[in-house]
Amino acid sequence: MIRTAISPRFATSSLGRFVGVFVTRVSFSPAASSTTPPREEPDVLTRDDLVEVLAAITVTAPVRSDEVTRSTNATAVALAEAGEPEWTLVAAAHQTEGKGRLGRSWSDVPDGSLLFSFVLRPELAPARTGLLSLLAGAEMANAIRATTGRRVTCTWPNDLILHDGKVGGVLLEASVVASAVRYVVVGIGVNLEPPHDVPGAGGIGSAVGQRELLRAFFMRFAAAYTAAEVAFPQRVRSAWLSMSSTVGQVVRAKTLDGREVTGRAVGIDDFGSLLLSTDRGEARVTYGEVEHLGSG
Repeated sequence: MIRTAISPRFATSSLGRFVGVFVTRVSFSPAASSTTPPREEPDVLTRDDLVEVLAAITVTAPVRSDEVTRSTNATAVALAEAGEPEWTLVAAAHQTEGKGRLGRSWSDVPDGSLLFSFVLRPELAPARTGLLSLLAGAEMANAIRATTGRRVTCTWPNDLILHDGKVGGVLLEASVVASAVRYVVVGIGVNLEPPHDVPGAGGIGSAVGQRELLRAFFMRFAAAYTAAEVAFPQRVRSAWLSMSSTVGQVVRAKTLDGREVTGRAVGIDDFGSLLLSTDRGEARVTYGEVEHLGSG
């Protein structure tokens, strides 16, 4: 049974910024002693790696690679507020204040996961910016499959699942002023190795390099993102449904105001809401918590 946090639109808002969902947890490993074999050099993303990744999608934009940072999303938001352009990319080997949904915090071990955030300035209606979260989750699942062969899936709206364990997820932050989107920051975390002492968590393994995985993600995400707005919801729906392990499941949704609805997940609408078939007809779920109850 899988429980996943939800809001493809936005869960909280502050000063015109809205926060979506992020999942990434890994644990600390014992430090190597003088009698243990030397560790291999960690697979970390350098500034040159980030430049090369953006070049693969024919983009030139500012990049930043930190060994340690408070939060890649916090850094990317600051850069977006300062006027940096679309595709500005931030990565880190470790976050000291990793962000989670509804103000929750998430921890990681240095070099233990892929952590990055990037800036978008989409020509989308504010109500549709949450689709970017669904798209990012779907295309990261797609990229992991392509580079590792592991059958990662997405639960609504954007947790990444492998063998019933969470291996990553997405945090979306947006600034909307006068009904116009100023920017969206998309943050993604992927566990490479299974974290310790975190129930329900997993990892995709370290066989694939971080640069290769990041490049595979951006190649897929950029291709879908450049679709015109009129076709964007359909593009996102197609991408997400192809990776979804929620559709077809009976789920219980509990909204933030305490209401509950149970039904079979049948798809998503043009705004990213989850569509349920219930005994009382069709229901749309936008905020709250969703629990998978099985295929029933």
